[in-house]
Amino acid sequence: MSAKIIDGKAFAATVREKVAGHVSRLREVHNIVPGLAVVLVGDDPASEVYVRNKGKQTLEVGMNSYEHKLPEDTPEADLLALVARLNADPAVHGILVQLPLPDHIDDEKVLNAIEPAKDVDGFHILNVGLLATGQKAMVPCTPLGCLMMLRAHHGSLSGLNAVVVGRSNIVGKPMAQLLLRDSCTVTIAHSRTKDLAAVCRGADILVAAVGRAQMIPGDWVKPGATVIDVGINRIAAPEKGEGKSRLVGDVEFGSAVQVAGAITPVPGGVGPMTIACLLANTITACCRANDLPEPSDLTA
Repeated sequence: MSAKIIDGKAFAATVREKVAGHVSRLREVHNIVPGLAVVLVGDDPASEVYVRNKGKQTLEVGMNSYEHKLPEDTPEADLLALVARLNADPAVHGILVQLPLPDHIDDEKVLNAIEPAKDVDGFHILNVGLLATGQKAMVPCTPLGCLMMLRAHHGSLSGLNAVVVGRSNIVGKPMAQLLLRDSCTVTIAHSRTKDLAAVCRGADILVAAVGRAQMIPGDWVKPGATVIDVGINRIAAPEKGEGKSRLVGDVEFGSAVQVAGAITPVPGGVGPMTIACLLANTITACCRANDLPEPSDLTA
């Protein structure tokens, strides 16, 4: 048996195509152009690449992109002042402050300074609370992307047993909330869960988001289960040459693909969906800000 590969790259392209269609209609019918502001503090190379990709894809779907690059030593007060200006700018419908921030800046203070309706990352404490209580919220992008792929593969998720390995505020906890909303029976597990292997083997849906390279082998996977691997880990790849590395997930793909019914690869699985869902969240925020129907195919 070999699992169906869930192609996140192709799925993300479909999401971006839908976003572009909604952007076009907003412009033509309502004369509104959604705007996404991304703030980068410092010069972390990985963050710079990520922000550049976000800006490129934002423009490609027809949105306005506003990039704010600040020096590493920017005072916290200056960053908060910028966030306040973006909150007040009607042309900006989504605000994202790229993490990690420099050590002298309080991440939580900055994230919670973003207007909740413009919090397209879904990290504001109000959005966290709304999601947890089943109310309308801005949903974190990575869990939203995972949910979209699961719905596309399964149709209804109702009654399925889902195990989320990982309890982070960014992925694990919101992923569990979204699965609960779709009527799954949900277990949140983690590295200290007793007999984690047995817990994983009971899952119809297994979401790996623990941040440990290849932690979950194939014999932890229930035959026919759907495996969503959120992990992005870099490990040594001596077969490619001295000092070379490669990306792997939290699941040992080679063994899991022989057991699962469907699985996301790393790279090319969940990763591409994160930016696509950021764009989807910006459309949702824009529609809500203008009292327009939000796109049902791009929300949770």
